[in-house]
Amino acid sequence: MADEHKQRPVFTNIHVSQIVAYRLPPAGLVSILHRASGALMFVLLPLVVWLLDVSLTSEISYERFSNAFIAGVGVVPAFLLKLIVLALIWSFLHHLIAGVRHLWMDVTHNVSLQQGRLSALITLGASGVLTLGLGAKLFGLY
Repeated sequence: MADEHKQRPVFTNIHVSQIVAYRLPPAGLVSILHRASGALMFVLLPLVVWLLDVSLTSEISYERFSNAFIAGVGVVPAFLLKLIVLALIWSFLHHLIAGVRHLWMDVTHNVSLQQGRLSALITLGASGVLTLGLGAKLFGLY
């Protein structure tokens, strides 16, 4: 009877050259993107502070803020500024939704493989759809 036991798969670390071919599960992708979005928000924090300062100081500075998205700032064209702000929007939304997902999993302590996969797919989908919607607004599509 001991010979009838199913052999468990052996997991080994992958080499850097294998990263491209490795198929990461959705939960792993959400976890990595959660860290990346937090790092991106940290790196873009000076931009956020500048945008907040310029938008709230006075009516004239608010006009400067609005014109930055039309004419750009210095050598940075408006399109690039909008892309940077879109990256900030995505990082905030993804980090928020993934954080709520992690909190929910920590509170319930009852997550199956299927629930983890589904919640990861919902996290990726929700952050993507919300980013597309806000990006369309940012680029003036509605």
